[in-house]
Amino acid sequence: MMTEDMCPGTADFLVTKEGKGAFQKTGPVDIVGFVTCGGCPGKRAIPRAKMLVERGAEAIVFASCITRGNPIGYPCPHYADMRDCVIKAVGPEIRIIEWTH
Repeated sequence: MMTEDMCPGTADFLVTKEGKGAFQKTGPVDIVGFVTCGGCPGKRAIPRAKMLVERGAEAIVFASCITRGNPIGYPCPHYADMRDCVIKAVGPEIRIIEWTH
């Protein structure tokens, strides 16, 4: 949530549309939803990820602001736990992509 004031997600939308960054292997993809973690410690990411899957998401992608700290240089200190909980909640058949650009 710390990056929301600094980043509107435009780079995330661009790399998915063009199949760049983390999407070089998949090629262009369609975004079915774009949500936040809900703030520290990221508990809302789990029900939101489940909701995205229920609405057609084939993968859950964590934006680079969470994993790499773009653009403010501060990655989420709760990322590993949040990722592990999301994986457990959505199951192994849903692909997890850990960054965007």
